[in-house]
Amino acid sequence: MRNYKVTRIIFVLIILQSFFITAMAKTEEQVYKVVHSEKEFEIRFYPSATLATVYSDAKSYKELSGPGFRKLAGYIFGGNESDTKISMTSPVHMDINNSRSSMSFVMPSSLMKDNLPKPEDPAVLIEKTKDEYVAAIRFSGYASDEDIRTYSEKLKNLLLEKGINFYGNFRYLGYDAPYKFIGRRNEIIVSVNWSENN
Repeated sequence: MRNYKVTRIIFVLIILQSFFITAMAKTEEQVYKVVHSEKEFEIRFYPSATLATVYSDAKSYKELSGPGFRKLAGYIFGGNESDTKISMTSPVHMDINNSRSSMSFVMPSSLMKDNLPKPEDPAVLIEKTKDEYVAAIRFSGYASDEDIRTYSEKLKNLLLEKGINFYGNFRYLGYDAPYKFIGRRNEIIVSVNWSENN
């Protein structure tokens, strides 16, 4: 009887994961172009995008993720001047550092800074990024501060080995909702000096 219950629970979890993976596949992902690939990292070009951002004194993933997510989710779930619900996209951007950390949701590509509703929460800012080249390294599982430090250092060393100039903070990108257990995608990115002629 116990084995039957365990088997049934596992079956239900598999069905739920299949549903969540299908749902996530429909989520709009921020557009980029891979311009160079190495064994452990790649160089990407990201065109300008519109972000909803909150800034924080948080110094860790744990401190920033919960409060930041609640504020940004409040905005896209209708906490704005027109009660508009805005579709969730991926990834979530986090810049965690010792001065001024930030967390951002990428706005759907159909919406621009000028036609987005004004947030009710003044802490939520609508910003437009510049075109940029970044180096990106991927890892799986549930992200932690230790993972973010480890993969930031790994990417830094790989770029130094290849003689690729980078600048600014190493940033974290999270692609998956908390209820996705299998095949999670996390990335660390950093801005690089790059041209298509490299």
